[in-house]
Amino acid sequence: MAVWSDSPYTGVAEGEVFFAGHYRLRLREEIDFADGLITSYGYEVYCGGERLFWYDDFPHPEDASLVSTFPHHKHVPPNIKRNRIPAPGLSFDRPNLPLILDEILNLLSNP
Repeated sequence: MAVWSDSPYTGVAEGEVFFAGHYRLRLREEIDFADGLITSYGYEVYCGGERLFWYDDFPHPEDASLVSTFPHHKHVPPNIKRNRIPAPGLSFDRPNLPLILDEILNLLSNP
């Protein structure tokens, strides 16, 4: 995991976290230090070489099923690239990692 500042007011957190059972989290957050906000993110969860799901904040205003958590959503199988569901709990104004880590820990305890 690496964190660096690209200006006095912004930074990036990026890296991978490895878990038992060949689970892995790849993450990237762009952070606005002045406003205390996450301005962009992506979280991808893998088991071995298979991407199980991912979260991102790319807006899909044409997808009415995502309105409840717009723009936050989760990509899930089947057709993981196009199959999106709402992502309650994800936010730009508080840390997202506890939610993601809890989901991975749940996978570890209920494979």
